[in-house]
Amino acid sequence: MTTYVWDYLPEYEKEKDDILDAVGKVFASGRLVLGDSVKGFEEEFAAYHGTGRRCTGVDNGTNALKLALEALGVGPGDEVVTVSNTAAPTVVAIVSTGATPVFVDVREEDFLIDTDQVEAAITDRTKVLLPVHLYGQCADMEPLRVLAERHGLKLLEDCAQAHGARHHGRPAGTMGDAAAFSFYPTKVLGAYGDGGAVLTADEDTDRAMRQLRYYGMDQVYYVVRTPGHNSRLDEVQAEILRRKLTRLDAYVAGRNAVARRYEEGLADLTGPGGLRLPTTNPGNTHVYYVYVVRHPERDRIIEALKAHDIALNISYPWPCHTMTGFAHLGYAAGSLPVTEKLAGEIFSLPMYPSLPEAVQDRVITALREVVTAL
Repeated sequence: MTTYVWDYLPEYEKEKDDILDAVGKVFASGRLVLGDSVKGFEEEFAAYHGTGRRCTGVDNGTNALKLALEALGVGPGDEVVTVSNTAAPTVVAIVSTGATPVFVDVREEDFLIDTDQVEAAITDRTKVLLPVHLYGQCADMEPLRVLAERHGLKLLEDCAQAHGARHHGRPAGTMGDAAAFSFYPTKVLGAYGDGGAVLTADEDTDRAMRQLRYYGMDQVYYVVRTPGHNSRLDEVQAEILRRKLTRLDAYVAGRNAVARRYEEGLADLTGPGGLRLPTTNPGNTHVYYVYVVRHPERDRIIEALKAHDIALNISYPWPCHTMTGFAHLGYAAGSLPVTEKLAGEIFSLPMYPSLPEAVQDRVITALREVVTAL
């Protein structure tokens, strides 16, 4: 049987009764759109992140970013500073508002936005700084907040990969003017379909979000206050997420246990020219959305592991600035050297909290064999 980087079935077997009960509760409720389950999840997800937060559930993580940008006032002619080593939806969301993404490079040691390069990328058209909390740990938020305040900018966190992560004690999603989350099934807090949410402590931003997700309407149906979208979180997914939110800390603990087993099993393969394991920055709590390692012979390793029925993933092999869909942005090859170097070396090992130890041990054994034979 082939081993993949993610599989929801072991978790589903453990949680099946609760998941099906959630579905049944919604179907029996008499309210299938923007009912008690969405309201309850919004309140509980906001409460998980501390007092004073407001949550708006939306239909997916891409629209969480797009609507958050719009709620923060971003539109045609504006610029948003972000990174290229991210899932394409980060950039798609920016472009879909009519704004222009401006890329800065990342740090080689942690794959996160190089905050030392951000100020040089700010122009008089910059509206938002958009750091990505990549792979499960937070970007360095303090210098970004200083820059945002100095230049009068908004700070939007991309938390699609960082549910439950913390930065100097603060949960991901509570350090900017707003934060966008995805609940795609692979996520640390994943639904059984698409879903997303935006967190903010600002009442006006929250009010704008609620209008934007519902055609631009306020409380009265058919009265549009501003052009909006149909981007509502589904009741079924919201009720499932309510149940899974109570287990989020346990999911994080499970992912950290898997990460420790990898570190113990692969530590002696590290060193100059060898395998490089992920690191956790001081003050960060890593949630290991994906377990990303590096090796200069990445492609040979992935190919060799196929003989062991192990199919690994690359997050992400093509930085956004190299994609044809973003060619109009004008970034030439070599313009983001660290990002481009990492894209040629990174690959992800299987990572999910219900990953059986026997399967993980098989991955470790096979990877050791392949790397040692290089």
